[in-house]
Amino acid sequence: MSGAVVVHDAVLIDAAGRRPGWIRVEDGVIAAVAQGAGRPEGATGGATGLPGASADGPSTSTARVIDAGGRVVAPGFVDLHGHGAAGLSYDDDADLSAALAHHRRHGTTRQVLSLVSAPPARLEAALGRIAALAATDPLVLGSHLEGPFLAASHKGAHDESALATPTAETVDRLLGAADGSLRMITLAPELDGAADALRRFADAGVVVALGHTAADHDLALDAFARGARALTHAFNAMPPLLHRDPGPVLAAVDAGAVLELIVDGVHVHPSVWRAVFALAPGRVALVTDSMSATGCADGSYRLGGLDVVVAAGEARLADSGALAGSVLTQDVALRLAVGSGVDPVVAITALTRTPADLLGRGDLGRFEVGARGDLVVLGDDWSPDVVVAEGEVLFERG
Repeated sequence: MSGAVVVHDAVLIDAAGRRPGWIRVEDGVIAAVAQGAGRPEGATGGATGLPGASADGPSTSTARVIDAGGRVVAPGFVDLHGHGAAGLSYDDDADLSAALAHHRRHGTTRQVLSLVSAPPARLEAALGRIAALAATDPLVLGSHLEGPFLAASHKGAHDESALATPTAETVDRLLGAADGSLRMITLAPELDGAADALRRFADAGVVVALGHTAADHDLALDAFARGARALTHAFNAMPPLLHRDPGPVLAAVDAGAVLELIVDGVHVHPSVWRAVFALAPGRVALVTDSMSATGCADGSYRLGGLDVVVAAGEARLADSGALAGSVLTQDVALRLAVGSGVDPVVAITALTRTPADLLGRGDLGRFEVGARGDLVVLGDDWSPDVVVAEGEVLFERG
């Protein structure tokens, strides 16, 4: 993907703050960011030749010009944890383009594709498919294994028969199948072999996230000291934060780790997510944990090998009623976070720079010269009016 885009008369919001300005993207990369109201010379809308190359003005290329009209423009959202949409799961041996497109329309320009627990051979096959997809689509960042190395006592919506304890052989097989595209793995640190697995994954450049665990504060803190760097969907599928037994959530806060939050109004109470933003500034990543029913009607679906019923915005296992991911998109998470009183700069940082930095992608999630040309023009309700990735318009509201 590549393209030339100028967005002007914008209110730019990223981790650096909120300010009026404009952006020029050329060949998929941010070529200029200017602060101040107004528009660059020659930017009149439409596909326009923009004369007057200079350090502060547009280049002499033909660009797509977008008048933001005072709207907020944010970097493209980065989702560390999502399982699908549009009736498709990322575990499926199928064309995933409809699922990817659904999230892109909602502002997510870069995605890590999450896989639920399954037998090793099935996981290896899925990892290989995602590796091939990531090699051809730069908006797919790679894969996330949410399992199979999880605690049965906190399995959530994972098939217990697919859970396993990690061995060196299994870890090496999974790493080999991913061929360098495995970005994150969720691991319960109390399992036999977990310490060695954590080291092996971390040495391979994989972000290890603690989750689906019965670990107490001390065990979790030790795992973070050994190289774990994140907490999968904080508060869900783990011991609660109690005043005498603070559990893995406060261990993540104490250790300086990144905490995933599912801000859908179902998984975590707004008062709790506001508290996490205050406890761990700059270290919250808003994720979707979206399953295949995202963007679809209420009804019966599957997550891995389990039956799921979706009703009134909640996805729950048919047999136990346990939460089974979400039907969330990241723009809705932004709307709910800001609506609850979270500063828009803080909320947008949690959708952009924080997850990008966790993955070591300093070229994503920010408005800086040299960063990738991903941005979202947001309407009054925080829904995308325009989505741009790599300098190409992926979505524009009609």
